[in-house]
Amino acid sequence: MEFLVFLAAYILRRKCDQAGLLQGDALWRSSFANAHTVQPGKESHLLRGLLTIAIPAVLLAAGEYLLREAGWSLLVHPLGFVLLLVLMGAPGLTPMLESYTEAWRRGDMQAAWIRVRDFLPVDERGAASSPEQMHRSLSKRLIAQIFERYFVIAFWYVIGGLAGAFVSRALIALRDHWPHAAARPGFGRLANALNFLPARLLGLTFGIAGDLSGWLKQGQSSLLNASRPNSDALLASASSALSGYELEPERFSQLHPDNWPDFAHSSVAAIRGLLNRSMLVWICLLALLVIAGVI
Repeated sequence: MEFLVFLAAYILRRKCDQAGLLQGDALWRSSFANAHTVQPGKESHLLRGLLTIAIPAVLLAAGEYLLREAGWSLLVHPLGFVLLLVLMGAPGLTPMLESYTEAWRRGDMQAAWIRVRDFLPVDERGAASSPEQMHRSLSKRLIAQIFERYFVIAFWYVIGGLAGAFVSRALIALRDHWPHAAARPGFGRLANALNFLPARLLGLTFGIAGDLSGWLKQGQSSLLNASRPNSDALLASASSALSGYELEPERFSQLHPDNWPDFAHSSVAAIRGLLNRSMLVWICLLALLVIAGVI
């Protein structure tokens, strides 16, 4: 039944994303609003943020356990559906990417930059001194966000139930929206550690869903480096799984100079196609685990 719950929530969440509905970031920011006041010198402390997400996580875990023990497992599934629907999702990407690729096609790189600058991490916004660097930064951010908003939640939902899905998303929200910027790197390190396994699993899935021969030559090495950030490992793995140099703008411009105006469009389409196929692989794997009685 968990398989059907996730599948239904995933399909509906994708439709909500296309329509720009259910903006989860605003909900997370409002839930952290009461933490603005803090004693001087304690802005970097993590305990208050961790307690903020620990309480609902414990309630979810206890509630799920008690319902199952009482023989009311059917009540867990509507709760799981609603929770997944709220936790997953990345609305607003489609119009932003369409504007970006259209500006790139016109050769207006300044307009392209304006379209995506707020989407990029703060520490990378000033590094986009060339179209190639800008697009590489965008590609890494796009892959990382879809990974965190869908694949991470799916992985921990299967492993840890409702509480696992909530904690995995809540740590990312703390990293991005906690009122005190000094504490965000600490939350980011916790999120990276928690997401290490799903990141490596998705990197492996890229080889199955993309160009396996190319991935075997280069992609697997990015997964073996435990110290490599998840976003960097995913970008390298995705690049090796795409056979048309869609994530290598310098190489693409050398080999296909006439198609350079369409590079951004083809690159974004290739990334989204690879991620969609990878999620299909995960869904098939989940179905096999259900059939085998593992979950």
